[in-house]
Amino acid sequence: MQTDIDPRRLIGRKAFDRKGTKIGTVDEVYLDDATGVPEWAAVRTGLFSRDAFVPLEPSEFVEDALHVPFDRTLIKGAPDFGVGRHLSPEQELQLYRHYGLDSPPSEAPAPDDRDFGRLAGQEE
Repeated sequence: MQTDIDPRRLIGRKAFDRKGTKIGTVDEVYLDDATGVPEWAAVRTGLFSRDAFVPLEPSEFVEDALHVPFDRTLIKGAPDFGVGRHLSPEQELQLYRHYGLDSPPSEAPAPDDRDFGRLAGQEE
């Protein structure tokens, strides 16, 4: 994803799967505490549904919408960790495995040194 995008701009935007089907609306954006880079988005998948975490890399923010390169079924089946709190390194690794992504981006610290809990707009 473009790293120059303000992650707060993602909140409230529509999210679409790889086929262009709407999967929901971005509720929250999670930043890596060490780098400040947006890593995950929590997408509300329906009016009475839970939020599903989606990786922001390799997703794209195009025409004011988040385009996630995975099928809606895979996204809706992502592990449910709840929103509004930190993701532990173990939870983050579960999400990477769920999406078939090998590991965190190579320029980032090792998984044990990462914290994905700071939400966009939160004070440190």
